[in-house]
Amino acid sequence: MATGGRPETAGTRAGLDKRPADVAAMFDRVAGRYDVTNTVLSGGLDAGWRRATREALGARPGSTVLDVAAGTAVSTVELAAGGVHAIACDFSQGMLRAGAARAVPKVAGDAMALPLADQSVDGVVISFGLRNVADPVAALREFSRVTRPGGTLVVCEFSSPVWGPFRTVYTEYLMRALPAIARVVSSNPEAYVYLAESIRAWPQQPELARWLQEAGWGDVAWRNLTGGVVALHRGTRI
Repeated sequence: MATGGRPETAGTRAGLDKRPADVAAMFDRVAGRYDVTNTVLSGGLDAGWRRATREALGARPGSTVLDVAAGTAVSTVELAAGGVHAIACDFSQGMLRAGAARAVPKVAGDAMALPLADQSVDGVVISFGLRNVADPVAALREFSRVTRPGGTLVVCEFSSPVWGPFRTVYTEYLMRALPAIARVVSSNPEAYVYLAESIRAWPQQPELARWLQEAGWGDVAWRNLTGGVVALHRGTRI
């Protein structure tokens, strides 16, 4: 029974208001099987999306990169390839613990209030995490604060397929098949109902590009992956 006005699903799934405590609790509960669930739900495409994100960032050896909403740090390990100093940051303690064996530095932190000094990193990446932030534009401004002038931001996020018939099929998959598959493989299937709802509510590529510009990023552009199921948005710290 719900108490104190909280939904019965509190702790298992967040709402589209994306209250930070609810989002963190939800990810704590999916942490144990998070990586395998993502691979199954994406049909194994997640590894290619991570490689494309690293390539879009184009970080040089010796540079410092912050991986926001890094989860279990799978994406951080990818970013660290080639001598990049990549730091995993997430506000879900459960996710960071699940990735404890991955040999990259980790820090607990909120995307809207990063525990880093001004202009302290050469680039920022957030993969499939901006959609879970209560105020995405505030987070984009925070990423600018910690990035040195000339540095790069890459946002890898679920987006809107560009071909109409495929977009219809994809929406059906999100709302029907994805939660059903999650019931088999996930440690918290309810979280994947939120996942589907949050993807469907997320703005299309041009709107997200406008948010980056509003937050002060220059040279904003995007590239579609998998027909627009995922989009990489890139900006430069002015």
